[in-house]
Amino acid sequence: MARPASPDGACLVVDPVEIAALSVGEGPGRRRIELQPPAILSCEMAGVVAQWLETTVQPLAKGHFGRDLVALRVGGGHECRHRNRGAGGPLSEHATGRALDVLGFEVGEAPARLSVSVKPSGDHQAFLAAIRQSACGAFATTLGPGSDAAHADHLHVDIKPRGSPAGRFCQ
Repeated sequence: MARPASPDGACLVVDPVEIAALSVGEGPGRRRIELQPPAILSCEMAGVVAQWLETTVQPLAKGHFGRDLVALRVGGGHECRHRNRGAGGPLSEHATGRALDVLGFEVGEAPARLSVSVKPSGDHQAFLAAIRQSACGAFATTLGPGSDAAHADHLHVDIKPRGSPAGRFCQ
């Protein structure tokens, strides 16, 4: 199934899925991690995000805070638009559902839930640096605070195919 999002068919998501939550881990350690709000992604992108959450983000949350990751706050998955919301130029990977913007992380259960924003601040910098480094290994593109003005408050990750499997763009 493919989902065109524009009359000209330019914004096409192959195998779209709407993700409200992902399950990570196995057996009694299995955890449900919500996406807030739910996001439409390609099935391939959803799989990469799930693997990243399971193998890296959940262990980092547990290691840094002694609590489980319970939610990923996101700014969007599929959206038919150009890069950096420009009026022209190449389409963003968001147009194909192969990108996700991460605004923050929710760690622990209420009432002791901790909200960690990707936007730079004095708190949680070691955790955020580790998250960003892990995203650089999991995704083809990782852009975040400090890379440019368009990514000052979130982490953009995508699986844009590059000329070489080793070709990654990480800023």
